[in-house]
Amino acid sequence: MERGNTMHNFSYYAPTQVVFGRGAEAQIGALVKAQNCRKVLLHYGGGSAQRSGLLDRIRAALETEGVAFTELGGVAPNPRLSLVRRGIELCRQEGVDFILAVGGGSVIDSSKAIGYGVTNEGDVWDFYDRRRQAAACLPVGVVLTIAAAGSEMSNSSVITNEDGGVKRGYSNNLCRPRFAVMDPELTMTLPDYQTASGCTDILMHTMERYFTGRGGNSALTDGIAEALLRTVMDSARVLRDDPRNYDARAEVMWAGSLSHNGLTECGNGGNDFSVHALEHELSGMYDVAHGAGLAALWGSWARYVYRDCLPRFERFAVRVLGVPAGADAEETARAGIEAMEDFFRSIGMPTNLHELGVEPSEEDLVTLARKCAVATGGVKGSAKQLREPDMLAIYQMAV
Repeated sequence: MERGNTMHNFSYYAPTQVVFGRGAEAQIGALVKAQNCRKVLLHYGGGSAQRSGLLDRIRAALETEGVAFTELGGVAPNPRLSLVRRGIELCRQEGVDFILAVGGGSVIDSSKAIGYGVTNEGDVWDFYDRRRQAAACLPVGVVLTIAAAGSEMSNSSVITNEDGGVKRGYSNNLCRPRFAVMDPELTMTLPDYQTASGCTDILMHTMERYFTGRGGNSALTDGIAEALLRTVMDSARVLRDDPRNYDARAEVMWAGSLSHNGLTECGNGGNDFSVHALEHELSGMYDVAHGAGLAALWGSWARYVYRDCLPRFERFAVRVLGVPAGADAEETARAGIEAMEDFFRSIGMPTNLHELGVEPSEEDLVTLARKCAVATGGVKGSAKQLREPDMLAIYQMAV
């Protein structure tokens, strides 16, 4: 097990105001009015927010406060660049100066991208394609309806360009939401598969920060991360059997924000995010649920890299999954990987591409690896640095 680590220097920035609990969305009118905006874009996804009456309540709250707004719905999972471009044009036409995202990570990410596009000249895709940096972003507020992506407190967003099925992320503190309204009751009608996918995404955001190979970690940050992982796993099992359990919904919703606002990386010396990079290409090509795609790849990635990050995998097995510490660190680490895959199966998540419903050809795997290498600048990872041959090997192991 790890001993004698030295905490790395870090910078932590989390400016989002969180309004959490039952009925929290009742405060949305006052929260938006406090932004002193002239006109709001109300941005949302499919029909669930409309069918539940949430959008009607938000519209009424904005009208009560005298806040003018226009609307753009239709955000899909793996949000599309084409809708972002429509939103940019609409905001410019309507004089929008604030975006209110009502939904989950896809809606929030689409809102952030629109915010970049409105306030910067040129093509918004340039930021996601790493050609230049944004100088500004329209302010964004959130009413969260899905606990998963953590975008409500993060500096990141991910957009899919339909031209070539390319999925890219962009991180910049300019896009961090001004506020996030979080009522766990709004997540109770989610399908079981979506709930499980969301829990998986939350777990992965934490694990991507936990498995670092640079040496040196904060005992406090590790403890927070491990408690978060155990809590989400326990809550996911509860929600599998009792989908309307408020306490479990609340734990997962709060964990989603803390998993991706930077807290669980403080002092750890570097993030990995290889599984996310691999999955982005997978969902860009096959349009699979993000969390499920992460689960399908994680075990293959873990088996490929664990020897290069052995103390962390050993600690993870013991502290998070309850594997008895053995004399053989490798054996303990492998038992932890198997236990994590058992957990994924227990909540209905896939552990390989076949279970995900994807049957790629060898040519497809080569294409995925090449696109992943291009997207990451040729190398990705902290637990173990991956290059294109490594990426291909992991995809092949995951079939």
